[in-house]
Amino acid sequence: MAAVNRRVFLSATGTALGAGLALHVNPTSAAASGLGHTGITKADLPTPALLVDLDALEANLKVIADHCRAKGCTFRPHAKTHKCPAIGKLQVASGAKGVSVATVPEAEAMVAAGVPGVLLTSPIVEPGKIARMVALTKQGGEVILAIGHPREAELLAEAAATAKLVMDVFVDLDVGDHRFGILPGAPALELARKISRYGSLRLRGVQAYAGLASHVKGFSARQEVSRTAMLQAVETRQLLAKEGHDVPILSGGSTGTYNIDTELPGGIELQVGSYVFMDVGYRAIGGRSGDDVYTDFRPSLTVLTTVVSTTLDDRASIDAGVKSFATDSPALPEAKDREGLRYKFFGDEFGLLTAESGAKLPRLGDRLEFYVPHCDPTVNLYDRIYATRGDHVEAVWPTVARKETADRTTKPAGQR
Repeated sequence: MAAVNRRVFLSATGTALGAGLALHVNPTSAAASGLGHTGITKADLPTPALLVDLDALEANLKVIADHCRAKGCTFRPHAKTHKCPAIGKLQVASGAKGVSVATVPEAEAMVAAGVPGVLLTSPIVEPGKIARMVALTKQGGEVILAIGHPREAELLAEAAATAKLVMDVFVDLDVGDHRFGILPGAPALELARKISRYGSLRLRGVQAYAGLASHVKGFSARQEVSRTAMLQAVETRQLLAKEGHDVPILSGGSTGTYNIDTELPGGIELQVGSYVFMDVGYRAIGGRSGDDVYTDFRPSLTVLTTVVSTTLDDRASIDAGVKSFATDSPALPEAKDREGLRYKFFGDEFGLLTAESGAKLPRLGDRLEFYVPHCDPTVNLYDRIYATRGDHVEAVWPTVARKETADRTTKPAGQR
């Protein structure tokens, strides 16, 4: 897949220009109908701006699609990374069974955009959110929920029964992260039994995410941590199947363990997320060949910035600070194609650049792109992604569901 099929790409882009961009570019341009040539270049964009390199994105889509095809497994990538229905559609077009999501608003956005097979991986116990997931199913959306506690099952079963629906669910396992989910083995079996007693719930598989393994440095160490965690899920699925429960799917895995988890007995449905973008943190975990840099996927996500001050000879300031990059990671933004530059957070709106010996600082007005420390929360800071090829902007993709909306507290589920 050297490039995404043009028809698929145009369908994925949808309405390319948001109202905000219309202040800066002609809204009647080709981009408004999702065409591949907007007439806009990077030089036209206000900074800071979030960019995705389409060549790199397409290459990353192909890596996972080819890997899963070769291993005979499926994948349902995590849309919490990009929060972008256009990218979700491209992932499905590449062979994904659907997408995974972390929140109810993400599920609503993906279903509204026509993305099939939406798996909500996080627990929900609020009646309003449960009602919204039930409403998605009633409206024809293909959704699955991960259930990790008997009370979750009870609440969902009651809501689904009231709506005269049968909801698809996975048993959600805690294999070491200790955030949520039922413990493997006997506790999970008892939960599966409870789920099976509800006529409004249909058990379809098991979910197990080992986040503790995803960023372990060194392939061998990462492999050991992931296999120790995920074999609990394999054994639990076997336990459930032995008792007659229909659990054909084991859903889990990560960008850092995709080529480890697909070796598990019985197969897996991968929930890879960051692979579409990559980030500085992930690239530091090292690859299978023993390299210090993880190069299985190309870094495609950058923040475009402008140099706004060069008053002092030993530094420069850019217009991207803590409001432009996620700050949860110990990693720092890295300049693209500018070796020897070092970034430091320098306030809400600014970053400080210094140069190593032999490197040159940029000039006032120069534009630089930076790879992001952590892609998921960085995307959450922006309302759009500029899809670029070279210097040209081919589309503008909105990011969605970055937070709950206030009207959800007053309007019944299903009403807009």
